[in-house]
Amino acid sequence: MIESLNSPHIARVKALIGSRGTKERKSAGQFVAEGLQCAREALVSAHGPRIETLYLTLSGRTKVETLTNLDSLNIVEVSDEVMKAMSETITPQGILAVCAIPSINLDSLPINGKRKFIYLSEIQDPGNAGTIIRSADAFGIDAIIASPGSVDLYSPKVVRSTAGSLWHTPVFEDVALTELLAMGLQAFTLGANGNIDLPDLKIEKDCVAIFGNEARGLSTSQNTDAIEQVRIPMPGNAESLNLSAAATIVMYHLANIPTS
Repeated sequence: MIESLNSPHIARVKALIGSRGTKERKSAGQFVAEGLQCAREALVSAHGPRIETLYLTLSGRTKVETLTNLDSLNIVEVSDEVMKAMSETITPQGILAVCAIPSINLDSLPINGKRKFIYLSEIQDPGNAGTIIRSADAFGIDAIIASPGSVDLYSPKVVRSTAGSLWHTPVFEDVALTELLAMGLQAFTLGANGNIDLPDLKIEKDCVAIFGNEARGLSTSQNTDAIEQVRIPMPGNAESLNLSAAATIVMYHLANIPTS
C-alpha cells in the first residue's frame, strides 16, 4: 500500500487533473475518473475508455469487489491520505481510475441513414458538456462531436457530470463543422427565429443537431447555408433555455421520431 504523500503516483494523477491538465491528457492519452459510478460503468462497458490503473483505498476496494473480479486489473492500493491528495472531490469515495483516451475517428461510425449526432461548437461549460453526454446516452444518440475550442471532454468536471455515460456514448474532439457537414448529414440548429418548430421537424437521413457557445451561439463565421433553423416552442415566460436543457429536449425528440 502506498502511504507516502511524496509518491510519484500522486504527481502523475495531479498532472492529469491540474491547471495544465488538458495538455497533459492529450500528451499522455489518459484521463482521470473518480468514484464508484464511473468505475462501475468502466468495468461493464465493452467499448468505452479502458482502465489502465485503478487506485483503491481499503474501503474503495470493498465497494469495487462487489462489481467484478479484480485479478485482471492493475490495482494500486493507497491510504486514505494519499487518495485525498490525488482527488479533486471534498469527500473521496476511495476509487480513482486512470483511463486511456480512446483512439477513434468518425470513420468508426459510418452513416447508415439512421445516425443521430450532437455537435458542440465552442461550448465552454463542463457541466453542460457532461450533462449533454449523459442525455445522449439516455436517448440513444450515436456520438457527441465537439469543435476545436470546445471544453475538454475528458476534463475531471466533464467526466463527473457524465455520471458514467462517457463509457457508453462515443465522443470526438477537434472536429471542424465543415468536416461534419461534408458527410452529407441533415443539419439543424436552434434559434429564436427558426422557421420550423421542433415537433414538426422531420428527419430524412443521418442528422446532426448543432449547438453553439453558451453566450455567443453559433459563430457567424460558420457557413450556415445548409443548416436548418429550428425553434423550441415555449408557451411560458422564460426567454431562453440552458444549453443542456435545450439539447436534452432535442435529443428526446430525435429519439422518438422515425427516419423517413
